[in-house]
Amino acid sequence: MGTPGSPTSLSDGFSESSPVTKQSLTEKGTEIQHSIPSDSANNRVDKLKILNSAIQDIGFGKYHRRLFFVSGFGWFIDSAFPIVTSLILPAIVSEYKYPGAVLVLAANAGQLCGALIWGLVCDVQGRRWPFNVTLLVAGVFGLAAGGAPTFVTLSVLMAIVGFGVGGNIPVDSAIFLEFIPSTHQYLLTALATFWILGLIFVNLIAWPLMANFSCQYNTDCQRADNMGWRYLLFTIGGVTLAFWVIRFFAFHLYESPRYLMGRGRVEEAVGVVQKVAKFNGASCTLRVEDLKDETEEAEFGDDHQGFAYVLQRLRSLFACKQAALSTSLLIVIWSVLSLGTTLYNSFLPFLLTARGATFGDASIAIAYRNQLIISVSGILSPFIASQAVEVPALGRRGALCGFCVLTGTFLLASTTAGDSTTLLGWNCGYSFCSNGVFSVLYSFTSEVFPTKNRGTGNAIASMSGRMFGVIAPLIGLYVDVTTAVPAYIGASLMIAAGFLALLVPYEPRGKDAI
Repeated sequence: MGTPGSPTSLSDGFSESSPVTKQSLTEKGTEIQHSIPSDSANNRVDKLKILNSAIQDIGFGKYHRRLFFVSGFGWFIDSAFPIVTSLILPAIVSEYKYPGAVLVLAANAGQLCGALIWGLVCDVQGRRWPFNVTLLVAGVFGLAAGGAPTFVTLSVLMAIVGFGVGGNIPVDSAIFLEFIPSTHQYLLTALATFWILGLIFVNLIAWPLMANFSCQYNTDCQRADNMGWRYLLFTIGGVTLAFWVIRFFAFHLYESPRYLMGRGRVEEAVGVVQKVAKFNGASCTLRVEDLKDETEEAEFGDDHQGFAYVLQRLRSLFACKQAALSTSLLIVIWSVLSLGTTLYNSFLPFLLTARGATFGDASIAIAYRNQLIISVSGILSPFIASQAVEVPALGRRGALCGFCVLTGTFLLASTTAGDSTTLLGWNCGYSFCSNGVFSVLYSFTSEVFPTKNRGTGNAIASMSGRMFGVIAPLIGLYVDVTTAVPAYIGASLMIAAGFLALLVPYEPRGKDAI
């Protein structure tokens, strides 16, 4: 699905100098076309080829398998807390008599800030400590939110939880992609399996807790009769802290070698590759002399630190036409998809309960049972998505478009449901396809941006999505969320995003992450 004249690698578009020439490079049978603005840039490309070759020679081993699982914790929590916010809304509204959209707004505002700040930090300070701290923030304040005495306190604490949650996928996807060999990059898509597991776990826990310890929706409600949402937050906060303990104490994360090389820390990059090889029981012939270039030492001075470095990364995202187009399209796609899915997902429990009242089966237990069924229906989506992105006729762009169109179709179909069972069936189809959408989107975004800009690029894209996630509950304040309106809006946005994905000029399938 390549476009004539389109770059084979976005290092074309993210070059930091102006005069541009093109040179084709071949690595392990894969042609990678780069913009070479100078001899120095040409040299960096050659060194990057050597580093990628060393990572490829080590193969996918024990270290990578463990990294896969601890990275998956970020996906798990990224789905768990937002769905918790959605699931506790009916109980919160019944107890505090505040509009539920206010809580959703607070949580999404926190996620917006987290996505931006943590993504930028991981480009400036490295991937390691944001990888660990995001879970700690979410876990500590998630536990605290369970004990919130007022609606305002709960909203503030959930915003801070969102700040931790928002940084997980931008950081975790970057570091996982930068460690794995190109033959296993499809596993970045498969990591979304943990996202589905997070949904299933939360819904499995919420069903008994919310059904047995919650007030009936839209009735007078006292704290003693409405402890279910508190128990749910205590549980998810505790699980998040357990994940942090495993990450921090049971797994030693090295700094990304590609990040280190991009910052001119060649000795450290080689040391990491050698340590990973030793851990995997593989041989490594990479030496510092293979990557060292004294002429590049001057490039990593004061302007590569702090705020100046952030501005440089932001400029690089729009350095030329192809880069600007790719970055802009990803921002729009993230925005459109997040608006549609947040609007629908955040108020799905309301919809299920309200439609249940219309159909004569509006009990809390049935609503949360249906929510669990919907979550389980998407369990195979990441696996199918990880295979679809490797199909030559589809690639990342085609797979994303296909899942988007199918998701929109199922949303539109849900508006025709005449009974609860039919509505449940359509929502299961929606769940399966929408999980496929985000499985592809997370990995596609990380693969499009090169290493030096990956954290910043992920941050800008994710922040755009979170920003429109904030707008979604504002819409919820003015439309009837118990009607089909959220479905109509969500379906239209989903289908539009699918066709936008086809316009992205870079297809990462079959190419090394750079």
